This record gives sequence, structure tokens and C-alpha cells, in this order.
Amino acid sequence: MDAEDLEPLQRKAKPRDLTIMSIEDLEDYIELLSKEIGRTKAAIKAKESARQGAESVFK
Repeated sequence: MDAEDLEPLQRKAKPRDLTIMSIEDLEDYIELLSKEIGRTKAAIKAKESARQGAESVFK
């Protein structure tokens, strides 16, 4: 087994430096993050639905 096999597939992104951002930029960033949260929650719901469908087949 290579050492590369033990490394995570995705590296965590470094947090943005909020101190250099203007108030408008921070508000835009919040909007972007809110949209990403919504998109992520929708993906979770879709996966949960698919899992429930699969589980019902194997019961």
C-alpha cells in the first residue's frame, strides 16, 4: 500500500481571510454560502430518498 492511498481524497479548503473583505463582499460571500448549503441539503435529501428506495427492495 502506498502512502498516497492513506491520504484523504479531498483536502480541506483553507478558510478565506475575512479581514480583508469589505462588508459588501462579506454579504455576497454569505449569499454564496447559503446557496451552497441549500444545494448540499438537496443532495442529502436525494441520497436519503435513494437509500430508502434501496432499503425497501432488500427488506
